[in-house]
Amino acid sequence: MDFSEELKKVFLAGVGAVSMTAETAAKLTEELIKKGEMTVEQGKAINEELKQAVTPKKEETTVDSVMSAADQLTPEQKQELIDKLTADK
Repeated sequence: MDFSEELKKVFLAGVGAVSMTAETAAKLTEELIKKGEMTVEQGKAINEELKQAVTPKKEETTVDSVMSAADQLTPEQKQELIDKLTADK
């Protein structure tokens, strides 16, 4: 083998290495973009969940909830409530 043949092999090996590096970099870039997009989507979902959790929910007053609250009153409080409800206004 002569010197020019060796030089040609070294040159081709260098070109191959650059090509492989470019392909690997392109694949890595694509993966990072996909992961970044997924992270953005996950962030949006989490943000929406947090907004819903922080927003105060309007609680409806139902007969059941009033009765449940009344069950927790002392006998004196119950009598006071009955007196207020039956008083003429």
